[in-house]
Amino acid sequence: MEILWICLAVLAGLCLIIAFLVFPSLRRHKDRRLMDGKAVAHRGLHDIGQGVPENSLAAFERACEAGLMIENDVHLTLDGHVAVFHDDTLDRMCGVPGKPEEKTMEELKTLRLAGTGETIPTLEECLETVKGRVPILIEFKLCGSNANALCEAAEKILKDYKGDYVIQSFYPGVLMWYKKNRPERMRGQLSTVIKGEGIAKRLLGTLISNVVTRPDFISYDHTHARYFFRRMTRIFGAHQAGWTFRSPEELEKNGKYFRTFIFENVSPETVEKYLNERFGNERS
Repeated sequence: MEILWICLAVLAGLCLIIAFLVFPSLRRHKDRRLMDGKAVAHRGLHDIGQGVPENSLAAFERACEAGLMIENDVHLTLDGHVAVFHDDTLDRMCGVPGKPEEKTMEELKTLRLAGTGETIPTLEECLETVKGRVPILIEFKLCGSNANALCEAAEKILKDYKGDYVIQSFYPGVLMWYKKNRPERMRGQLSTVIKGEGIAKRLLGTLISNVVTRPDFISYDHTHARYFFRRMTRIFGAHQAGWTFRSPEELEKNGKYFRTFIFENVSPETVEKYLNERFGNERS
């Protein structure tokens, strides 16, 4: 009987340690209203079939016209500008080798997105296009240890922006910078179940970095919606965003686990129909 009690005590202790590690911020940030029950256009409302590539000014304009919150991605260029671009390399979208961080903004501006006339925007150009019409969910993309430099460069631009925005990143260093330097800003931890990439990356998927970042919301790969550690953060009160929904079937299957829906390749009407059915009068 004594051994049983010892085992139970050890188990309880482990549960408390895990809970402490993954616990989100205790605050219920006012900017939850921007995301709760909302659809978010992933990299803008892009449609390459209509000549509108992802993370382009045209995609952001389409999202604004549709009244959709925008998700975009930012990198720090070689000369210290903030470029709006998703991938770690330029080959898929621009057909050239190299990383955004290895180019100046002037060099990036000579490239075209997916063979269209659209170029890689600066963060300033994105904000000037949106003009506060819809909120923006900004994902910070790092290269090496440039978290502080990227955050500082972005905030020099964002501090005077009159519209609404929240930030998110896979990288805890970004959330730590915001927690220290812009604690009033709503911040989210991006994550997914990571396999076969080393213990450090796999641990990030468990959200234990929350112990130092204490995010206001969790932005998790919806295909792993049932993952134990993500569900723990939901129980503890963190707002839940799911990415990236690409079909009505995915919304029906996993949408119930989330309050914010980052989507692409689905018509906004389809997503709105799901949200109205799901949330009803809560959205009014």
